[in-house]
Amino acid sequence: MQRTAQNAFLAVEGIFNAFFGERLNPFYYLGAISYFLFWVVIGTGLYIYAFFETSVAIAYPSVESLTHGQWFAGGILRSLHRYASDALVLAMVLHLLRHFTFGRHRGFRWFSWISGLAALWLAYASGINGYMLPWDRLSQFVVTATTEWFDALPVIGGSMTRNFVSNANVSDRLFSLLSFIHIGLPLSLLAVLWIHTQRTPGAKTSPPRALMIGTLASLTILSLLKPALSQAPADMATQAAVIDFDWFYLPVYPLIQNWGPGQTWLVVLGATLLLAALPWLPPRRRGSAPAWSIAVHPDERILTARAGETLLDAGLREGLPMPFECRNGGCGVCKADLLRGEVRLQPHQESVLTAAERAAGKTLLCCAEPLSDVEIGYVPPAGVKALPVKRHLGRVTRLEPLAADVMRLCLRLEGSAALRFHAGQYINIVLADGAKRSFSFATAPHAADEIELHVRRIPDGRFTTEVFTRMKVGDTLRFEGPLGAFTLREDRGKPIIFVAGSTGFAPVKSMLEHAFHTGLKRRMVLYWGVRKRDDLYLGALAEQWAREHANFTFVPVLSEPRPEDRWSGRTGLVHEAILADFPDLSAHQVYACGSAQMVAAAHPAFVEHGIASDDCFSDAFHLAPQRPLASAQADMVKLGGTGGTNG
Repeated sequence: MQRTAQNAFLAVEGIFNAFFGERLNPFYYLGAISYFLFWVVIGTGLYIYAFFETSVAIAYPSVESLTHGQWFAGGILRSLHRYASDALVLAMVLHLLRHFTFGRHRGFRWFSWISGLAALWLAYASGINGYMLPWDRLSQFVVTATTEWFDALPVIGGSMTRNFVSNANVSDRLFSLLSFIHIGLPLSLLAVLWIHTQRTPGAKTSPPRALMIGTLASLTILSLLKPALSQAPADMATQAAVIDFDWFYLPVYPLIQNWGPGQTWLVVLGATLLLAALPWLPPRRRGSAPAWSIAVHPDERILTARAGETLLDAGLREGLPMPFECRNGGCGVCKADLLRGEVRLQPHQESVLTAAERAAGKTLLCCAEPLSDVEIGYVPPAGVKALPVKRHLGRVTRLEPLAADVMRLCLRLEGSAALRFHAGQYINIVLADGAKRSFSFATAPHAADEIELHVRRIPDGRFTTEVFTRMKVGDTLRFEGPLGAFTLREDRGKPIIFVAGSTGFAPVKSMLEHAFHTGLKRRMVLYWGVRKRDDLYLGALAEQWAREHANFTFVPVLSEPRPEDRWSGRTGLVHEAILADFPDLSAHQVYACGSAQMVAAAHPAFVEHGIASDDCFSDAFHLAPQRPLASAQADMVKLGGTGGTNG
């Protein structure tokens, strides 16, 4: 069924491509066109409102005078207002339907889907309210039916009809209310649209100029050929028996007449709840599939593609300036180089990615699901630059052994400026030959005068051996940063579970100290998994946090305790300890940092226990690359978007 719908969209879009070209296909700009139509509705509505009389006696004559007395302006603008509002709803419906058909409503896009649905209902409500104002026979029918519909709600209990639309009480008060609603609803719609676009990665609010001109011209021609006209004036003394009914905006009203208000409320509310639940309803792609790493150029970042996620989705989720328009393989804007690895292409327009291009290593970011670790290269959109990576010079201020194989390395920037970063980010230490070693900040941003790193010694590791054997206070190191998207999402309210493996404690320490400093009140628990007791190199600090902060709990977990550890606490794999304590993770966020093996085992298990894909954040590292990368990043193999080797 879904594949049939996808093919139908692709077929129609292919026809439009033939007429308009791939870069001007209106199907690829439905969201931006909706925004443009909204402003057309607002502009024409303001002109109409200047001549509209909010009076039961003069409302109809004022609209008729506007329509016929100044047809060259008022009449055309009234028709343009009507047809632009119709087109607005049509564009929004197609926009939502298209994203649903191609599965673009799940994962981190759920908020866009919910806010888009809210915007659609507000647009419908605004349009229905607009039918009430001319006070013709259709207005009479809509007002009467609407008040009866709302009167069925227990909280209202018939007061709408009594106060506004009985034969004796149809007064100017009614039109004051209708006018107030007709201003308030579009303002509410504008607020929701703003929220929608702010939370939608790469959202566009303006279509290409040619499409704006073409859309406005088409609506104007329609307004001239078939002007919007009023029906006979309303007469509350008689019931409207014959009306020219609008099936575009008003399909619910026959249901009210035939089924009754209560049953219609059940249908409307039930349909709304079903649409709102679609991002979480089956068929869902579970997290049992591997989370592949994506090396990205020119950003020099390594991301993680979650189960069922496209390359574009992974990039947008991490804030990369990847190019796109249609998101569904129709325009070719997101065409990129597949430098390494395998991908599976979702349905797309064959004309925008030929077999020859695929053979030459091209792919479409919006349709490509990784089947292995991949390396890609893309050209950022014109005027958009990849985030710059700044290089710094730091001086070693402290070297403190925290365990037999863990060193606290502290740096201070040359000069007086402190490095600005987000809790959870990392830096790349740049070696003399240009090779890089990645280490997360163990320092909270508010205490960034001195940068704290936790360096674990790797056998035969070039840099770590240097730290443990030859490095001394006063030495200088070159590094670049801050880097990475493994950061604390402070705009959400769910309890947080932190998972640290070995020196994965470093970014968790940064996040927790930042949370304590800012007064974050959310429940937080840290599970720190290590092999033996000595590996809990700052366990006393975590225990101190637990004593000082009522909303924080510390749970150490040893996987291979020794007899000399005298350990009576939790044992086994750290993610299994979490699942034993939290069999349902749907109400939590998880931040996991540690080895690639730990994250690879934990992530699908968390998803199977209810964690939402956009509530599970990971940062995993390899101690050595699995395969060489085709760039200067060959020594950097990190999952979760932050980092590299630390050898």
